Amino acid sequence: MMQRTDFRCLHRMRVRWIEVDSQKIVSSPHYLMYVQSAILDYWRALALPYESGVALLGGELVMRKCTLEYHASARLDDVLEVGLRCVRVGNSSVQLEAGIFRGEQLLVSAEIIAVFIDLAAHSSRPVPVGLRTLLESFEAGHSMAEVRTGDWQQLGDDALALRTAVFVQEQGIAPELELDSQDLHCVHAVVYNRLGQAIATGRLLPAQGGIGRIGRMAVHQALRGAHWGQELLQTLLEAARSRGDVCVELHAQCTAVPFYLRAGFIPHGEPYEEAGITHITMERPLRGTALSADDLTAIV
Repeated sequence: MMQRTDFRCLHRMRVRWIEVDSQKIVSSPHYLMYVQSAILDYWRALALPYESGVALLGGELVMRKCTLEYHASARLDDVLEVGLRCVRVGNSSVQLEAGIFRGEQLLVSAEIIAVFIDLAAHSSRPVPVGLRTLLESFEAGHSMAEVRTGDWQQLGDDALALRTAVFVQEQGIAPELELDSQDLHCVHAVVYNRLGQAIATGRLLPAQGGIGRIGRMAVHQALRGAHWGQELLQTLLEAARSRGDVCVELHAQCTAVPFYLRAGFIPHGEPYEEAGITHITMERPLRGTALSADDLTAIV
């Protein structure tokens, strides 16, 4: 029988009132919904924004068959984890397995057969090499993205495209406020997935009095919560430490404060408005000349 530890990707959720019957037990059809919800988390774990990713691949996986086996029932307010893994990539199909767990107890197991479909021709086609590699690499435990650092000339096009999507199009910040002359003097970092898509970016401004400043942190909307922002932040902290900064500060949007608290940043002063959005200044001291074990585990 499958175990929770068999899965690298786990989607966490809580059973809602609308999903249970009069006995407070989850109705059978909802388990399929749980499995389908986990599929998007699986794409996030692959560092693949679904819509733009399938456009690059020239098609998408469509469920052909799903078989559920029930072992025990979930109840109202249970906290569940749905594990998903790829167990086989065939010529034009992919076999996935899912397990729905309450703690270590397996409640439901599932087998899914998905077929890769050419959207224009409305017919199946061989699984692209890029997707095959993504699936096999993830299940082998490899990293699905890399962080590159460089100057504006090297990374500016990709950084600007992502920042425009997040800050200008999504948050409504004026383009002239988002782009400034400081970009030319910053260390930039961009996270790329295995298809070469930029999925996260940030910058480290020149230090003043030993204090560096991180800014323009942006993660692709579809991939937030999948830890790519943490990898980006860790890279910028390493860059600041390597050049001798003793402290790093940033202007955090208040909605992002919990993210920076987990990374060891401390709020200072009162909230204020910047570009029409409420921010607060946060700081983090940099100890020693390299990230300590405590530093590394703080970024989770």
